[in-house]
Amino acid sequence: LYFGGIWGGQLQKYRDNRFDAAHEEPAGDAPALGPRVGRLDTRMTGLAEPTREVLILDEHGQPLRADDHARRFFEGPWLHKHQGRYYLSYSTGDTHLLCYAIGDSPYGPFTYAGVILQPVVGWTTHHSICAFGGQWYLFYHDAVLSGGVTHLRSVKCTPLHMAPDGSIRTIDPYGA
Repeated sequence: LYFGGIWGGQLQKYRDNRFDAAHEEPAGDAPALGPRVGRLDTRMTGLAEPTREVLILDEHGQPLRADDHARRFFEGPWLHKHQGRYYLSYSTGDTHLLCYAIGDSPYGPFTYAGVILQPVVGWTTHHSICAFGGQWYLFYHDAVLSGGVTHLRSVKCTPLHMAPDGSIRTIDPYGA
């Protein structure tokens, strides 16, 4: 189970599996927060283990920095498996990107790999990814039909192009 988000999701206040109202979001070159992960119990009604933070690394093997708003995790974690590797995708929040990172374990660490979706009309970029009939799809939402009212969202679906090397082609939601 993956969960967490900063700001409204309060992840910045939830460290070491405890809530502390005094905690703030990291800033500057401090390591960015990652989502939390924990294995569900066999009944899928609770956790079989304590949750832990997921580490997202840059191309040099260093944790993404808190001030790297174009790549750091903000909210909406999703995990899928492709060609034996795990893909963690997530929203960057205030830069409105949907990004992904790749790892060899569902617990990470994951290495940042790129942008899946360019910004959409509206604030959030919540999503899911699945394969159906031999094709991968990205499900997300935007606020085009409401004229940009961010809480009035419309579901979108588009093919996701996975390259033979495992990379994902960036999608421009309104262009080519």
